[in-house]
Amino acid sequence: MTSHQDPQVAQLIAKLDLQPHPEGGWYKETYRSSDTIGAAGLPDRFGGESAKSAATGIYFLLTCENFSAFHKIKSDEGWHFYAGPGGLRVYDISPTTGEMTVHRLGPGEDEVFQSWVPANHWFGSRVEGKGNWALVGCTVSPGFEFADFEMAKRKDLLAAFPQHQQIIQELTRE
Repeated sequence: MTSHQDPQVAQLIAKLDLQPHPEGGWYKETYRSSDTIGAAGLPDRFGGESAKSAATGIYFLLTCENFSAFHKIKSDEGWHFYAGPGGLRVYDISPTTGEMTVHRLGPGEDEVFQSWVPANHWFGSRVEGKGNWALVGCTVSPGFEFADFEMAKRKDLLAAFPQHQQIIQELTRE
């Protein structure tokens, strides 16, 4: 259970049947395409894997007491803001340039309702503001598989991207 005191958070977790996510927060897969992409149609980064779903979607809920730890996946991931009193920040580090982009999702004037993180970028997220939470959706194409998921190791990210030391320390667990 979440330690967050907002009754709306507990209600959303129950209503949407959300489960704890390994990277932090709560999630539930809501969509898995019955269409597949064969191994020959997948980009080289998938290393000859067998067919994958064309796309997948989840609900993802994050509260201010937690964060989504830096990780990467082999697919592009779309983020869609649905609800919450505060904005969600997705910190996205390019593996080739080391440049960090901060995707600002939410209802605020300087925020957007949808943003995309490219395949193989390191990314993590957190909610802005004490007491806040955010419900978002994530769409992945080709579809998400935990085999395509890699949790970042703090020491490795710090060695590769020392210019982002503060956010790496804040959004990693080891």
